[in-house]
Amino acid sequence: MDLSTLGKTIATLRRQQSVSQQVMADHLGLSRATINALENGRSGDVGVRKVIKILDYLGYELSVREKSPFPTLEELRDEQ
Repeated sequence: MDLSTLGKTIATLRRQQSVSQQVMADHLGLSRATINALENGRSGDVGVRKVIKILDYLGYELSVREKSPFPTLEELRDEQ
């Protein structure tokens, strides 16, 4: 998953929970511009700690796994 896809996923999760960028920014001590940049694939000053903080707020986590020689279901779906 690249940063642009991650940003779109975060935006989707945030909207599903009916949370505005400003409310999330206020709760996390981040700027709304930072969240907007991440959601739109303009990483700017968004580091991995901020991404983890945002995902935790939304009830998700960032995980690292061993690369598989087989495509994931998500990758197969994206090919269509």
